[in-house]
Amino acid sequence: MPALEVNPDLQKERNTATFDPQEFSIFWAGGVEKYKEKKALEKLFLEDPALMDKLPTSYMSHKELYEDSLRKACVIGEKIRKLRADGEDGVDTYAALLGGSLGAALLKEGNPMSLHYVMFVPTIMGQGTMEQQVEWLPKAWDCEIIGTYAQTELGHGTFLRGLETRADYDASTQEFVINTPTMTAYKWWPGGLGHTANYAVVVAQLYTKGEFRGLAPFIVQLRDMETHQPMPGIDIGDIGTKLSMKGVNNGYLGLKNVRVPLNHMLMKNQQVLPDGTYVAPKNSVLTYGTMMFVRCVLIRDTAHSLAKASTIATRYSAVRRQSPIDPKEPEPQIMDHTTQQLKVFPQISKAIVFKIAGDTIWNMYNVLSGELEQGNLERLPEMHALACCLKAICSADASAGVEICRLSCGGHGFMDCSNFPAIYGMTTAVCTYEGENTVMLLQTARYLVKVYGQALAGEKLVPTVAYINEAIKLKKFVNFDCTLESIVKAFQFVAANKTRVAYEQIEMRRRQGHSTEVAANLSGIFLTGAADLHGRAFLAQTAYTELTAISKQVSPALADVLKVVLELYLVDACLNRIGDFLRFIEFTDADVTKLEMRLESCLKRLRPNSVALVDSFDLHDRVLDSALGAYDGKVYDHIFESIKKNPLNKEPVNESFHKYLKPFMKAHL
Repeated sequence: MPALEVNPDLQKERNTATFDPQEFSIFWAGGVEKYKEKKALEKLFLEDPALMDKLPTSYMSHKELYEDSLRKACVIGEKIRKLRADGEDGVDTYAALLGGSLGAALLKEGNPMSLHYVMFVPTIMGQGTMEQQVEWLPKAWDCEIIGTYAQTELGHGTFLRGLETRADYDASTQEFVINTPTMTAYKWWPGGLGHTANYAVVVAQLYTKGEFRGLAPFIVQLRDMETHQPMPGIDIGDIGTKLSMKGVNNGYLGLKNVRVPLNHMLMKNQQVLPDGTYVAPKNSVLTYGTMMFVRCVLIRDTAHSLAKASTIATRYSAVRRQSPIDPKEPEPQIMDHTTQQLKVFPQISKAIVFKIAGDTIWNMYNVLSGELEQGNLERLPEMHALACCLKAICSADASAGVEICRLSCGGHGFMDCSNFPAIYGMTTAVCTYEGENTVMLLQTARYLVKVYGQALAGEKLVPTVAYINEAIKLKKFVNFDCTLESIVKAFQFVAANKTRVAYEQIEMRRRQGHSTEVAANLSGIFLTGAADLHGRAFLAQTAYTELTAISKQVSPALADVLKVVLELYLVDACLNRIGDFLRFIEFTDADVTKLEMRLESCLKRLRPNSVALVDSFDLHDRVLDSALGAYDGKVYDHIFESIKKNPLNKEPVNESFHKYLKPFMKAHL
């Protein structure tokens, strides 16, 4: 096989790197074994002709895109079956294919069967009894049935208590009668619901013996097992095109007097007895376990989005030459412009930090899951609050970061062949699904205000909010010396004081006679600000702790690069919240200037290793799918290759010339 011919500017960047990219690639993958598994998966899936695009998705109609996405989803599903038969279908395989970079490479606009794996199956596992799991999981794992998760409605999303879908228990037949009584009660958005799934977990308001009991999940058959026709009482279809995820087959669902058996209500946490007696869950928050699981996964997904975007922007910045810095010199690589470095390099650091934070919170979730199984709920509120705010912060920052990377590529970044439109669409969607970001921050803030009150009462707080105890004792933060450790401590002090302000605002409004709920609404700006800083303090602490530890385990050359990445992340994060730092800390003009100079120094020190660093993300060209970011750096060749796939260029004269343009041009003759 001939050696790959690489753009000389890009090759020069690789030749002058000071560390071995593969060492970081192995860390990024999770170790040597996982690195090998990743490579094997890529070979199995990316080299399969059945999973390659003959026509770019942007040129397909909505119908064509869905049909091709479903075809590919079935090919992927068949391969998963084989992997499972060989005992090679671990969690990492599903994560890579359904939410990770590999899955996005195979199905650029999303997988219509993804919710089957990431919501339908986990919900049965998390909320079904052992008997229900025995009945449903084998069918689901073997894809004898294809499911989705129908919770959000046309009129209500994150506010679950506002859901209108209603399930009334009929003790005479031991069935639930489920209805969507209004147009706004229609289930709206579930992936695969439109034309793919034949079953769904439907979340509804439960009534037994005429009394309201709260939300409950029900397994509902949507379509006939043979004909796939909608079942009686089922009104179902696809909701149409969207900003992105056009292949996910998001659907709508109306139910009219749909009857499901008693044992189709998932009853691990709450039960309805045959006579209609309701047995409440020991703790209502247990029913939200599936959503917390997905939010933890999404944090890692945002890291993959930033990794892709920053790889494309960095490679393009090494190849593109423009705007002489010295008028007497040739046009430089645009990466030599400090302003270009400021756009791109912080996104590389965020990708790395978000990945580390995602791994950390994933490990926390797994520990918590074990504790929940044993009936220990002590850390559940802490974990829920953390997952909510990190999901919000990482998705918002990743969306903004992808857009900054797109802008850093000028006009070419606006083209579909750059792949920025698809990456941005998939990333910004995370800001809304699995909990709209502002609501997520408010949920975290509710927890923070509660624990702040506990801290004032002298109670010792759990680890991720223990900094509040320390801030109350400290009262004043002095001697900020611009070290990385002081930045982390300052983030925690600022976060604690943002929580203090939110707590005081609510207390002030309550004293004015407002209810707690109204006081919280009036204090919403303060609450979301507190939650945002809580999440950023966690990210800063995690970045500092984990990257410092990792630097001691790798080669000195890689350790030096990771130290610059850590410094860049913390200094940039601090400067982006400089107003809050100035408000709560004895911060001088000289301190701010010192931080700005450190930021400039970080960019300069990262410059020689920037290409090698994004190479270390080890993103296959099919995963990037970008004319601007291909490994060989032949940007202009790839742009021309992409325009040759344009159906409009298949003929020299389009028929519309003869039908419309020529008659118009000749009309005055």
